[in-house]
Amino acid sequence: MGGEPKVSTVDLNLCFERLMMVGGAIDGLGVEKMKMEGVVITEWKDIPMELLLRIISLVDDRTVIMASGVCSGWRDAISFGLTHLSLSWCKNNMNNLVLSLVPRFTKLQTLILRQDKPQIEDIAIETIANHCHDLHDLDLSKSFKLSDRALCALAHGCPNLTKLNISGCTAFSDNALAYLTGFCRKLKVLNLCGCVKAASDTALQAIGCNCNQLQSLNLGWCENVSDLGVMTLAYGCPDLRNVDLCGCVCITDESVVALANRCLHLASLGLYYCRNITDRAIYELIYSLARNGVKKPGIWKSMKGRFEEEGLRSLNISQCTALTPPAVQALCDTFPALHTCSGRHSLVMSGCLNLTSVHCACAFQAHRTASNIPHPAH
Repeated sequence: MGGEPKVSTVDLNLCFERLMMVGGAIDGLGVEKMKMEGVVITEWKDIPMELLLRIISLVDDRTVIMASGVCSGWRDAISFGLTHLSLSWCKNNMNNLVLSLVPRFTKLQTLILRQDKPQIEDIAIETIANHCHDLHDLDLSKSFKLSDRALCALAHGCPNLTKLNISGCTAFSDNALAYLTGFCRKLKVLNLCGCVKAASDTALQAIGCNCNQLQSLNLGWCENVSDLGVMTLAYGCPDLRNVDLCGCVCITDESVVALANRCLHLASLGLYYCRNITDRAIYELIYSLARNGVKKPGIWKSMKGRFEEEGLRSLNISQCTALTPPAVQALCDTFPALHTCSGRHSLVMSGCLNLTSVHCACAFQAHRTASNIPHPAH
């Protein structure tokens, strides 16, 4: 078939030797035990299905594809047992490879088609939608050749999607994305980074209406997103935990206020280059947590267990030049998982020269410890 790896007898023998070496690593007594039970493996065709599937789970995807071409028994076994597949290693002819493999691997739950250069076309996505109805996780990042046809096909063929990455897919429209969410209502993770046409307020309103289980959304550099879209999203998706709004230059405090008040499990927020954000948004993040029962820890509280605290664990406010040190310091004191110290930058403030005085509790703790160490001269 077009795009399918060509397998010679030499390749098969090498594949068999490799598989057997990996299989031996599963259980040092595996081969001996099979001999005791009367199972003698002399060729690659003799490997029992159960052992084959265990071996397959330990080798790379190229070997899996090669193994599926050994014989009809292996092909059927792998087709039945293979649930995860990545073709990101394929630098050429990925589209043809999908067309030839996907009809065989109908049990796939995870399919990674991340590309360095655009290869996947609409017909490949339609083939996936026609055969892989159990698909949960699909990565199509940088698929510049795809059109709205692809999203419409996924809407009808893969309604069980919980994770979808279409970052960099610049050709999708907001109407097609809205249509997809009307069918794929189980989405929990959605990456729309760079999808300037698709990620509009219209699409966010559809997401807020249809995908109330959503937990993670990346809207990085989606310049058409405004407060209206984010506010609708916050009201419709209260379980949001990770939201990336980096480069969404139109949003203001209203977006952050809505997220703070409606998404009580919010743990990560990206606001890079959102220069309309002011102290009001920062104080709202603090007070909304206080109103919902998360007590402010003391600044000298023990470091132990801080990462288990409720509240923000990651915040990017780089280039948010309207923020002032008192507001950001209060935020840092309230959420102990936000760190400015070296190696633990979970509070990112690059480009904000007016915030150089802001430090996490680690800095105060280190200063306090250092001041308690007796000077050698004493």
